[in-house]
Amino acid sequence: MTRFLRTTIVLLASFLMILPCGCVPLPENNMIEEITPIIFWSVKGGREDGKITISTLVPPLSKEKKRVLTLNVSLLNEGNKGFNLIYHNELKAGQIRLLFVDEAYAKRGLTSLINTVLTDPNISKRLFLVITKGNFDEFLAKHLDEKDSIDFYLYRMFKHYEKKKQGEITVVNLHQFMKMLYSQVSDPQLPVFRAEGEQLLYEGTALFDWDRMVAEIRGQDDQISQLLYRDRFVRYLVLPDLSVTLGHIRAHTRKKLTSDLSSLSIEIDVKGRIDELDSLTRIEDNFQYVALTQKIERYLEENVFHLLSQMQHLRIDPLQIGGLTIKPFSRPITRDTWDRHWSTMKINVKVRLHLEPLTKVK
Repeated sequence: MTRFLRTTIVLLASFLMILPCGCVPLPENNMIEEITPIIFWSVKGGREDGKITISTLVPPLSKEKKRVLTLNVSLLNEGNKGFNLIYHNELKAGQIRLLFVDEAYAKRGLTSLINTVLTDPNISKRLFLVITKGNFDEFLAKHLDEKDSIDFYLYRMFKHYEKKKQGEITVVNLHQFMKMLYSQVSDPQLPVFRAEGEQLLYEGTALFDWDRMVAEIRGQDDQISQLLYRDRFVRYLVLPDLSVTLGHIRAHTRKKLTSDLSSLSIEIDVKGRIDELDSLTRIEDNFQYVALTQKIERYLEENVFHLLSQMQHLRIDPLQIGGLTIKPFSRPITRDTWDRHWSTMKINVKVRLHLEPLTKVK
């Protein structure tokens, strides 16, 4: 019996030692001389055969002449593998920090693409997602001979605006997108850039219904949305209809839902200063200053209401207003229930301005 027990223990110990060895994945080739980390992927859809076009720029941060690699593939990983067959070094996706997605592809839905990226343990969840218009590959081609790497420059730009939270442009990373995508009471949003020749111009914010892009807001509406979203700082808020530019704007927003979800009240306290007026506008005394302030307040209230009404019509909630329904020890509201209430909800908006005048007033 003792011999049997001893034999059993030895066999079990041997098995436990062998088992982990069989589960260890094969080591990857990570010799720095033989690999090339890439900073971004660009994905374009809309082909008649259903395939996607994937592009990247190689090599990053190197004196070697840069070039754009482009493949037409059915799957994202097929493109990643294909790049290794047309480039002398093995491309590594672990340093990807930007994922540019064509507008046509975004309108079809991003779930498949996002899930593929998520399953790769080497790719950071902090990579930035961007919607593009125009010919992005042509834009890259025009910057191949520049000393500074255009891919690293773009990454630094997004990193800057994410860190400062200025609200000048929308900045969303993969983790934030997934959080909004799988929430029962909110919808994602992503920045939109247009490639025009040598320029990549910020155009606005793409609004999503689950994983599909359904609308885009630009200019003034985009800036107002930035203030409503997370009380961000906006350097300039240009109001062309009033011939006024407000500067160094900070907003504090309070949102309140009624218990029956029939009404939403939004109070916005805006602090800043009047940076610019047209040549016909004068503020010479306190009366004129108060009149202009009230005029701007009414104008902002109307525009906030119009923006929210558009979102109600589309049954989307990029501002995460539905998050107000989440309470401790209560059952979460379903998406269908929230959409039904949100689309018919009465909205009341109140804006209070606290502005410094352009010049001293009497």
